[in-house]
Amino acid sequence: MSRKIVRLTLDHLEALRAPCRACLFWELDPVRRERVSDPRAEKDAWVSHVLREWGSCGRVALVDDRPVGYVVYAPEAFVPGAAGFPTAPVSPDAVLMTMAYVEPAYRGGGLGRMLVQGMARDLIKRGGVGAVEAFGDARGRAGHCVVPVDFLGGVGFKTHRPHPRYPRLRMDLRTAVTWRDEVEAAIERLVGTLRPAPKSARGPAPKATRASRVGPR
Repeated sequence: MSRKIVRLTLDHLEALRAPCRACLFWELDPVRRERVSDPRAEKDAWVSHVLREWGSCGRVALVDDRPVGYVVYAPEAFVPGAAGFPTAPVSPDAVLMTMAYVEPAYRGGGLGRMLVQGMARDLIKRGGVGAVEAFGDARGRAGHCVVPVDFLGGVGFKTHRPHPRYPRLRMDLRTAVTWRDEVEAAIERLVGTLRPAPKSARGPAPKATRASRVGPR
């Protein structure tokens, strides 16, 4: 079974079986949500708009080339639904992670962590972003519009503004860089202990001939 993390595209969005495929909780304010006649088309339009105006806004988990989970993130200016949270607004140096979802059959295998790490790598590479923040659901209801606090805490987020129901959590990308470097260094050390010692590039020394043993005549 192959697993990989790729950029979110409209093709991936169409193939996902997530309950939030047609949900516009984050993408529109409550008044505009009530006026939408085709939520799936509106969702596609939102993703297209963010891709065009800001760039990559999500990562998708593929298992044997089939999308089974995804994470979505964008600057708060693209996410009007965030304004209704009691712990808003998002910090000026952060983007907002709105949704993280993995199909129930694939949960518990690390795909959620892989998605968050893929998001962090994308933002670190692009630069200009100091952190990722998310509004968490303290009730821990998986599959809803707000990500459970326990999941966020398990993948590197820390409480930034407490609230009994909807705390705002934060993952500092500088910490993510340090963590990534430490993990890569540890893997390299482990591989180094298992790798056989390299042979000399100069090859074995030639055996001495009889003439070289007795010296010049």
